[in-house]
Amino acid sequence: MDKLKEECGIFGIFAHAEAANLTYLGLYALQHRGQESAGIASADGHVVRVTRGMGYVADIFTQDVLRGIEGTSAIGHTRYSTAGASGLANAQPLLIECVHGQIAVCHNGNLVNAGELRDELVRQGAIFQTSSDTEVILHLYARSKKGTVEDAVIDSMRQVRGAFSLLLLAKDRLIVARDPHGFRPLALGQLGDAWIACSETCALDLIGARYVRDVEPGEVLVLSREGVRSYHPFPPAPRAHCIFEHVYFSRPDSQVFGRSVNEVRTELGRRLAQEAYVEADVVVPVPDSGVCAGIGYAEASGLPMRMGLIRNHYVGRTFIEPQQSIRHFGVRVKLNPVRSILEGRRVVLIDDSIVRGTTSRKIVKMVRAAGAREVHLRISCPPTISPCFYGVDTPRRTELIAATHSLEEIRRYIEADSLAYLSLDGMLQAVVPDEPSYCTSCYTGQYPVEFPRDQEAYLQLVLKLDR
Repeated sequence: MDKLKEECGIFGIFAHAEAANLTYLGLYALQHRGQESAGIASADGHVVRVTRGMGYVADIFTQDVLRGIEGTSAIGHTRYSTAGASGLANAQPLLIECVHGQIAVCHNGNLVNAGELRDELVRQGAIFQTSSDTEVILHLYARSKKGTVEDAVIDSMRQVRGAFSLLLLAKDRLIVARDPHGFRPLALGQLGDAWIACSETCALDLIGARYVRDVEPGEVLVLSREGVRSYHPFPPAPRAHCIFEHVYFSRPDSQVFGRSVNEVRTELGRRLAQEAYVEADVVVPVPDSGVCAGIGYAEASGLPMRMGLIRNHYVGRTFIEPQQSIRHFGVRVKLNPVRSILEGRRVVLIDDSIVRGTTSRKIVKMVRAAGAREVHLRISCPPTISPCFYGVDTPRRTELIAATHSLEEIRRYIEADSLAYLSLDGMLQAVVPDEPSYCTSCYTGQYPVEFPRDQEAYLQLVLKLDR
């Protein structure tokens, strides 16, 4: 599907007898954030061990594998590459042993100065084993002259710029860190006496843990047998939560950045109906990410919502395409229209975003082929005009259809009777009406963290590493 790709999901737990099993379940809940690889690092107070693999969490961590993972603390990662190639070498957690002892790291985000830091480290004699920006953090940590594990972690964090939500596991402690802007989400929870940190609260729900609070932007937490210690070692910075977490990335049953994702997406749909109402017979969301906005649009417009498109939830990462061409096969294998709902009707099709436009075009054609009299496409966010450099896999700007085409040109390309996006102001009012604390760079081209080189050169570097 023509969507922006999720980044990564991280989960960590300290002081629980079933640390590995609970981490597995946490990653299972976060599978939507990355499907390329997954891994778990565990610690028993004496040693840290890592198990990683390519593919889905459930395929990698069978019962036999989980039985072999010992320890009372663990961190886990499910990955979609945004900086670094897709391969086992770049799967996380990454584990090293240095003067500070063993440490494993899981990272959700992207460091905009990783290229500069990497070049300097190589000049100083560092040898890199991966193409991931996360390894830069480990080299900085290993070279730190600070005396304690947490001080060395903080020392390394002070040298990087960009987006990072981090879990670092040593033999006897778990360190949690979030960048000063708070780009990527990170929640803190508790299960009995055990502490948990994870990307989304849906992972806490699955294991019956209690949500305590979000890890604050710029906060470093040290979880150890002595309890929980909180540090704020970074200079304060304007908050820049990723607004696309609410639009698409996060699960609707999660609470992210202090807001219910379900409620925000429903409100996006309500405001979309207020801004771009059209006379029609039925509202049809594109599943699954368009469903909440579809509910909101139907509620505000007074139109009925029906599931006129059904998604196949059992499509794996690959499937065998037929030798003979089947029209729209790539989309049809995931979505199938319900003719009895669509035939002869004026349809408002609700989706969360348009990236290249290729999938929207196929879906509109599919709905028409099922008999729809009119197809009006409504998008619950503004046009995506700029790439993201903070942990989201984004096409080049020239591949973003809204960056190079007018609204009318896009409408003609996707062959809809009408097309409308939610306005930027409407989106911001739906997400956070009283606090301008979100990064909207993918809609505005205005970036809250400067790059060490011009944007196009940096984008080319990321694309080169991703290959």
